[in-house]
Amino acid sequence: MTSPSQSLVVGVDVGGTFTDLFVLDESNGTARIVKVPSTRGEEARGFMNGVARVADSAAAIATIVHGTTVGTNALLERKVARTGIITTRGFRDVLEMRRRDRPQTWGLRGSFVPVVPRDLRREVDERVLADGTLHTPVDLDQVRAEARALLQAGCEAVCVFFINTYANPENERLAVAAVRELWPNAHVTSACEVLPEIREFERCSTATLNAALQPVVGSYLERLESDLRGQGFDGELLVVQSNGGVMSRQTASDLPVRTALSGPAAGVIACAAIARAAGFPNAITGDMGGTSFDVSLVANGEAALAAQTAIEFGMVIRSPMIQIETIGAGGGSIASVDASGMLQVGPESAGSIPGPACYGRGNMRPTVTDANVLLGRIAADRPLGGGLLAALDAGKSFEAIETHVAKPLGLDVHQAAEAILTVANARMAGAIRLVSIERGHDPRRFAYMPFGGGGALHVCAMMREVGVAIGIVPRYPGVTSALGCVIADMRHDAVQTLNRPLDELDVAQLARRIAELAASCQQRLDSSGVRFDEVREVIALDMLYAGQTHTLPVVLTAATAQALTREGIRTAFEASYSAAFGRVLDGIGIRVMNLRYARIGVRPKFDLAVLAPEGEGSVAPLGTQRVFHAGQWHEALRFARLALPVGARVDGPAILEQADTTVWLEPGFHAEVDAHGNLLVRLS
Repeated sequence: MTSPSQSLVVGVDVGGTFTDLFVLDESNGTARIVKVPSTRGEEARGFMNGVARVADSAAAIATIVHGTTVGTNALLERKVARTGIITTRGFRDVLEMRRRDRPQTWGLRGSFVPVVPRDLRREVDERVLADGTLHTPVDLDQVRAEARALLQAGCEAVCVFFINTYANPENERLAVAAVRELWPNAHVTSACEVLPEIREFERCSTATLNAALQPVVGSYLERLESDLRGQGFDGELLVVQSNGGVMSRQTASDLPVRTALSGPAAGVIACAAIARAAGFPNAITGDMGGTSFDVSLVANGEAALAAQTAIEFGMVIRSPMIQIETIGAGGGSIASVDASGMLQVGPESAGSIPGPACYGRGNMRPTVTDANVLLGRIAADRPLGGGLLAALDAGKSFEAIETHVAKPLGLDVHQAAEAILTVANARMAGAIRLVSIERGHDPRRFAYMPFGGGGALHVCAMMREVGVAIGIVPRYPGVTSALGCVIADMRHDAVQTLNRPLDELDVAQLARRIAELAASCQQRLDSSGVRFDEVREVIALDMLYAGQTHTLPVVLTAATAQALTREGIRTAFEASYSAAFGRVLDGIGIRVMNLRYARIGVRPKFDLAVLAPEGEGSVAPLGTQRVFHAGQWHEALRFARLALPVGARVDGPAILEQADTTVWLEPGFHAEVDAHGNLLVRLS
């Protein structure tokens, strides 16, 4: 239990350049932000540096919620633990065969190196049939022998993956128990415990990546918690999941695969809450950092969830996660002219080290940030990050753009810089269309919410490109993901394959399975030590017509779930199918493939009005700044964004500055400060 003196709730998002902290003081209802430089490769050190600036003692902190990219970076960089697989004889190559796909759709060549090499994928005698019938009992002596062989080969973690365990996990359970008896650490993953769902590749890939991440993420979180305890922290350390919920530190260590994309997911959760509070339940979010641009869609106040994602080609994770599309278009994305004379922006990035040319750290290739500096949208004498980066060198931006873009294209250097932004904006607009128009949503009915360090520089351009009527710039765009950590509820998802025709479905057995999943998820909620205002559940079935390949998620209403009947399930499926495809198919059998369950512990919320500016503030401009836009120079007024009071209106062209970002308001646009401190951007 927390004491009255423990009044601080801290959200921490570790990025490539900065570690962002959002600090909520529940005793007086105030909020503030902290930014410190990240320490690449030693993320825990940057984390602790930030915590040290939150309060005189970590004992004052009640809860820390962490959005981490440690697992994602480990997978992308292949810096995971040496891992072995013990599998059914004849199935050692499931991980490598995947879905018979390839990195490039066209062409005769392609390469893929699985996380676990073939010599560390070992086979044993056992077999369960697709209907759950036990065909061959597992040979536990073989299992023990292969486990010892993997240990001798230097494996730190192991995954036990047997075929068809979603239908009958008994063989795998016996094998896992045997391995855990002799394995020297806790890094033993059972595929049926991680994902008891049909489709062998997705189950194998998800479980194997979980095993490979356990030593990496587990040791990081254990070290982090130990450091915090050493500083007097005795509250709860929680970790953001990819589904936008949070989990305990222990659960994150057991299931690190669920931390993939946790940072961007927290940002989307924050945007959904901010948009709802501002009166816009439909929003498209755009997180622009140093390397990437992450886009997601919020409809009716809820973020869209995807059943699975691929961290990169062949690295498939089958776990509910917020639907995020990522392209290489961040502030550090490098601009170049290719062999055909076409201007390209990204996906290669200068990152945070050495960073854009204007950082003066040795890189002399132009980036999106260099273009913004040269065009006056970022003032070189007022550096990024609230002074955490040294003053920027606009001369180096000029030189880089002139050498690599202007001269090859025969353009004036400022026209070349604007061309870089035009290409980057077009790529980002394409990502927005991907999550909206291509999925049946009209972007004109949505607000656009930019966040991240660079998002607000491009808000007007995105509105122009996509046709969005209103832009919402959050109060603290650069620390939105950290804010999302504080807002997010605790959530645990579970799945169980049923694979039965609806007419043969045993609804009594289905009700028992729902109760089992509810108890399992509730146990995880209880173990966290967190107080909840309420506990909610979401029950859904993956269903399809006989002969179809792809399933449709059918969410059961509380009434339908309470009184389960085949007819009620059929009605729910037909309503969902009709909503998705405009009609139902008469005379064709219906199949129930999977049961999905989510249990949500709703954490206490704070009023987002605490983010609003207090007092009279100031609408007086700080001065003017020359900005190159649409082929000509403009005198843009400069404002201290956080000093603007509620109701203040600013007309473009204008630059609004704050520690974590810069807002560029183009001519023909205006912005107003709403009751929550957001900037509402519209065409004038």
